[in-house]
Amino acid sequence: MPPLRDPGQDDHLAPDTVPAPRAVFHAEQALLGALLLEPHRRDTLTNVTADSFSTAEHTAVFAAITTLPAPVPDTHATDTTWINHVLATARDQARALTVPYLHSLIQVCPWPQHAPAYARMVEAEHARRRLRASAAYLLHSIRDISLPHPVHTVLAEADTLTAVVDDIATRFPPRAGLLPRTPTPPPGLTPAHDETVQEEEQALLATAAARPADIGPARWLLPGDFTQPLHAGLWQCLIALDRRGEPVDPVTVLWQAQQYGLLDDGSAPDKILRLLAQPTPSLEHWGERILRRSLLATASNAARRITAYADDPANTPSQLVVGARRALADLGAIQTRWQHATRTVPPQRPRPAPAPRAGPPTTTAAHATHTPR
Repeated sequence: MPPLRDPGQDDHLAPDTVPAPRAVFHAEQALLGALLLEPHRRDTLTNVTADSFSTAEHTAVFAAITTLPAPVPDTHATDTTWINHVLATARDQARALTVPYLHSLIQVCPWPQHAPAYARMVEAEHARRRLRASAAYLLHSIRDISLPHPVHTVLAEADTLTAVVDDIATRFPPRAGLLPRTPTPPPGLTPAHDETVQEEEQALLATAAARPADIGPARWLLPGDFTQPLHAGLWQCLIALDRRGEPVDPVTVLWQAQQYGLLDDGSAPDKILRLLAQPTPSLEHWGERILRRSLLATASNAARRITAYADDPANTPSQLVVGARRALADLGAIQTRWQHATRTVPPQRPRPAPAPRAGPPTTTAAHATHTPR
């Protein structure tokens, strides 16, 4: 009997265009074959569960193998009764299973004594799928415009993703300097040309120039949080003048901008003066809006980086851990600034232990209480 269809294959593809099963599919077959041939080897496996497998059929077979009482070795060598019980139990979850397929699993297993190695391969691929799914949850929460409190939801998903990374690290301890070889995807598009975004940034800059006493308390806002280089440079000018205790007004900011080379791109001095001429009542309000936008963009870039790492089969679980932690470090830094800006520093609490979950959400309702995978 030919192997069961890989879940990644398309039923509508012609036979000569059906993609070959992924490498983990063969590792799963070898592991199941080893356990069917020598059931006692299941006691040597750790960290592999039914959820570790990539197909419903393999999941069902492993669940049956590990829940049914093990047969007597001498009897099992000459009797197929136990294998028939495995098939009957597994078919409750996967009706497509047949006796020939179970026997084919045994035939494709090179060495039953290599079961722990096969299990490690299955576990490694499961770690990749968990990381990819958790990153997808994070990215979905960023793009969900219906969320009433997007930052709260995004940071909760980031905590869940971090818990998944930490759990993988306990199973596959990272080695120093072992970075993913996958090219880092370019940053996502920023709303630099969005008129509302520009108006918000200009309002903050004008307000800071008119009320310099508000600059110091808002130093949680950094130049990198702005979407336009000119705005980022002007905020840097304002911070520098305030830090040195020098007078702050549109003219002194303009002079500082010249020292920083902000006029080298052809920006006219009167343009900067006009930009700084319309203050609003609250610098903190605009600062929080700019920082929130920057936080969501940072979270998006982190999720996209982690997804790129997980999509590259050349990366080992250890490399995935190192790459994911580096991506999440940037998000952690801006999260700290957000907590200072909004004065919402939460109490320290242990991260929840990750548990399996099905996959990326498709609706807003998926953001109801869940456990991490």
